[in-house]
Amino acid sequence: MTVVLPALSARLEVDLRTKKLPKISKAITPRIVLDVEQIEHSLSVLATLVYGDPPSARVDGGRLIHLGGDIPVRDEEAERSLQSRLREQLNLSPGSRVHLQGDEAGNFAQGLDQWKGEIRGATVERFVDDRTLVPVLKTDGKKFDLQFSSDGKKPVTADVKAVVRAWSEGQSLVPLLGGGWARLPQAWLDEHGHRVLDLLAAREANQTVSGYAKPLLAELCEKLNVPVPFELSGLARFAKDFESLPQATLPSDLTANLRAYQQQGVNWLSFLREAGLGATLADDMGLGKTLQTLCALQGRSLVVCPTSVVHNWADEIKRFRPQLTFNKYQGPKRKIDPQADVTLTSYAVLRLDQAQLAAVEWDTVVLDEAQNIKNPESQVAQAAFELQGAFRVTLSGTPVENRLEELWSQFHFTNRGLLGTRSEFQARYADPIALGKAGAALQLREKIRPFLLRRLKGTVASELPPRTDMVLHCELGEEERALYDAIFAATQNDVVKQLKAGGSVIAALESLLRLRQACCHPALVPGQQADSSAKLRRLLASLEQVAADGHKALVFSQWTSMLDLVEPHLKAANIAFTRLDGSTRDRQAVVAEFQADAGPPVMLLSLKAGGVGLNLTSADHVFLLDLWWNPAVEEQAADRAHRIGQQRPVMVYRLVAKDTVEERILLLQQQKREIAEAALSGADRAGSLTREDLLALLEG
Repeated sequence: MTVVLPALSARLEVDLRTKKLPKISKAITPRIVLDVEQIEHSLSVLATLVYGDPPSARVDGGRLIHLGGDIPVRDEEAERSLQSRLREQLNLSPGSRVHLQGDEAGNFAQGLDQWKGEIRGATVERFVDDRTLVPVLKTDGKKFDLQFSSDGKKPVTADVKAVVRAWSEGQSLVPLLGGGWARLPQAWLDEHGHRVLDLLAAREANQTVSGYAKPLLAELCEKLNVPVPFELSGLARFAKDFESLPQATLPSDLTANLRAYQQQGVNWLSFLREAGLGATLADDMGLGKTLQTLCALQGRSLVVCPTSVVHNWADEIKRFRPQLTFNKYQGPKRKIDPQADVTLTSYAVLRLDQAQLAAVEWDTVVLDEAQNIKNPESQVAQAAFELQGAFRVTLSGTPVENRLEELWSQFHFTNRGLLGTRSEFQARYADPIALGKAGAALQLREKIRPFLLRRLKGTVASELPPRTDMVLHCELGEEERALYDAIFAATQNDVVKQLKAGGSVIAALESLLRLRQACCHPALVPGQQADSSAKLRRLLASLEQVAADGHKALVFSQWTSMLDLVEPHLKAANIAFTRLDGSTRDRQAVVAEFQADAGPPVMLLSLKAGGVGLNLTSADHVFLLDLWWNPAVEEQAADRAHRIGQQRPVMVYRLVAKDTVEERILLLQQQKREIAEAALSGADRAGSLTREDLLALLEG
């Protein structure tokens, strides 16, 4: 009708005798019709090339589709012109539906103002509103309701979740509930957006917020000059600082005189307990976390700690809270005593008896040395998460050892949901901090600040004598150097190449172990023998001087086999010593012997068994025989001597083999310290023992 018959009509007479065929019209011209639909925060757009108004035909896939009425004669030159204008102005093609979001959708909507043609859809009347959206906060102390709206002849409103989502994605426009878009209040969101994001994450379906988010809600009220509801008034002060907290009433049976910072810690713990919130007490080692916790215990309590520390808790209870009854839930015949004020158990027992311990509704649950749950996927962490406790407390002088996920695990126990899911925490905090993104660490610190209390010895315990850290460099002997170089060469030729190619890190860790052992003593390396080593000779010379001057020393190694190598040399030098490691039966007797004035001048300790739960203030010299890339472990060891009760300056020595991997471990330790600083103090970078770290250590 539009091609064949017109072509014939130009050459001969055509007689149409049927009335069923529509008429042909050259007067019908082509045009573009846009169908626009707003779906939540996106635009759905379909451009169609049609003829007539209303359309009698459309062009689809190069073919003319008759829709009804007269049939147009195609004008392909006009069609090409329309398609070219559509492509240039709106970047669209006829027949292809596109979905636009965020700024792209808003910019497209603004471009429609310049488009001359039919636009169909519910959002045609207004796409981008130039009025400023104003945030309005409403709360009764329990619920959180934030609206973004603008007054006028036609008031507009944007959903708070859409606003925060657009801001988080770096957009400048937000979809309005009635259709169209509005510009974000960018400055307001830059200042308060992270708080709103956290409050939304803590909000239930009925708009009530979880307890851990109430200090944040109180803080937002104050910053926006919104009257703080009575229920949040105390939390508003709490969110600012801890010094203004009300003085806690101390237990009547307390036998200790608290230092000012310890009283402040008890005030903080007691406030959180009454508010139904959890706490992470991360005071430096040796500042009395156990004592502060004992002052804040109420009701039936469970304390979980390393096996070696259970006896310490029992001694501290007898010493500071003699009226508290306690039960040691240990041994093959262990049984929970429902009458005991405090139940003491270990992480090992918790892992085995998770069901029995989780079945009790404890008033207080305390995890001491809480770095034991640093891996949230471990069995012990999963068991801890199942414990029922109205007041949950974690104690750790090293809340972050290797990576920020360890901090997430503790807060998942004390204030579940505060840091979101693991993936959310990784994306929002851990990864940006590791990349050095400005402000990421500050946001994390502000979020956890009300629930984490950390004081350093140098700040609050000014009566402590100074501590000096020194590196004692050791020059490897000829045979030691040959052994080390042989292991290093084999590592370069095989392990490093595999590691660079994406191979397993297991072989790399094995090589790193052998290199570190070769730095300490050849006899530690399988298949090797030697009477002494450069490190051992340097250690003995130092210990002889320490003993001669009337001092005492702690000697740490992560390998008990290294301690075995030290012992005969101490005997040969007539230096008395005692030893504590994982096989020690009566730890308290060994500690008492060393602490006595007439006790031996040297104590040998394994890093794992002697790193926590010991007060060894009779020593003022600490020797670390082998370096570990996690400095927190070494700090735990050094703080066995540098703690409250120490009267003399403390010297901490790290024995380092020159021109070896140990020198690079020292550099890596500094990177590890930045992890804790990022979360707990003022740094903006962090790291962990990654594949790149291993390459840096092994490549040389």
